[in-house]
Amino acid sequence: RILTAFTLAVCLSSPGKAQQQCTNGFDLDRTSGQCLDIDECRTIPEACRGDMVCVNQNGGYLCVPRTNPVYRSPYLSPYSNVYPPPPAPGPVPNYPTATRPLICRFGFQLDENNQCADIDECASDSHQCNPTQICINTEGGYTCSCTEGYWLLEGQCLDIDECRYGYCQQLCANVPGSYSCTCNPGFTLNDDGRSCQDVNECTSENPCTQTCVNTYGSFLCRCEPGYELEADGVNCSDMDECSFSEFLCQHECVNGPGSYYCTCPSGYNLLDDSRSCQDINECEIRNFTCTSQQTCFNIPGEYKCLDPVRCEEPYLQINENRCMCPAENPGCRDQPFTILYRVMEMVSGRSVPSDIFQMQATTRYPGAYYIFQIKSGNEGREFYMRQTGPISATLVMTRPVKGPRTIELDLEMITVNTVINFRGSSVIRLRIFVSQYSF
Repeated sequence: RILTAFTLAVCLSSPGKAQQQCTNGFDLDRTSGQCLDIDECRTIPEACRGDMVCVNQNGGYLCVPRTNPVYRSPYLSPYSNVYPPPPAPGPVPNYPTATRPLICRFGFQLDENNQCADIDECASDSHQCNPTQICINTEGGYTCSCTEGYWLLEGQCLDIDECRYGYCQQLCANVPGSYSCTCNPGFTLNDDGRSCQDVNECTSENPCTQTCVNTYGSFLCRCEPGYELEADGVNCSDMDECSFSEFLCQHECVNGPGSYYCTCPSGYNLLDDSRSCQDINECEIRNFTCTSQQTCFNIPGEYKCLDPVRCEEPYLQINENRCMCPAENPGCRDQPFTILYRVMEMVSGRSVPSDIFQMQATTRYPGAYYIFQIKSGNEGREFYMRQTGPISATLVMTRPVKGPRTIELDLEMITVNTVINFRGSSVIRLRIFVSQYSF
């Protein structure tokens, strides 16, 4: 909408002429000789068109909207174009002029000084702003606007959803006319009220029982070697390494805070690898209690004191471990010719089948052959004799033997000579000490 102002000049007199003249917008009153204002709204047909209304002014007229607009553009100074401009240079005639009441343009009114002053429509509550709007006074009018956080749509102030436009870096909560930014757990809001900064939980307040590792927006707890993280992700508990494997230690694993250690049974030393056990040879270091007549025999984890071999009748002692039964003695007819005493040691649970002892004839006679067998001591059928040659055989363990245990076997070698029709035998009395442990 347009506010149209038509302004005209004041009365002038031309030099050298006796007749007085008036400027446009004024007409000479011949009776009084004064220039009077012309009411153009009456004299000009359709002075204002459309929705405009004609308002007569001193020396001109105004075209204003028929209804008050929401926004009124400020007019010129309330005195602009109301009074005619000063006359052209030259003699100013001295004639009486007519005065008419001052009329202020739209949006202004006369004050106590008879001056046109702006009307504050907002203060006088004469505006037509919507209740959701705020009135802002302007020169000669007013404007309807919205507060910050709202925008004008079809005469209504609607809330602006700032969250929709990404005002916040992380979390945004829209409120009428404004918004509020917050941060995810592990972050803190910066001074700008919009961006978020990671919180170093490890330096501010260590939540972990042992080691804290800061991450973006959170943290991780780590445990020292020998400890494991509990389900809560914060606390550390001792790790029972011994429960992981039975092969950590050769003998026994002992769990400790954050670690473990291996131990060995009596009669063993722990090696430098901190897991293996080595037998202590008490006989070699002379750490035994055998008498001078006894012989110290070392076995894994302990030792045995062996008494001297004593041959029983009708056997005669040939040396310290051999007894012989003389052929001329009638009591030796059905007895082995010789008995040889042997001793050996063996760890418990030895894998099977396993060759553990070898036996062979010392002399081979023409026409003779040899038979090897276990004569006694194999009631559990844990061993058998495997002949490996014409004059030799091997004792084989077929079932695992657990210690501690002492086994005594009589291994017999039978000599058969068909040429001279001879049959005789010799026996090795083998004593096997099985240790308690497998190492």
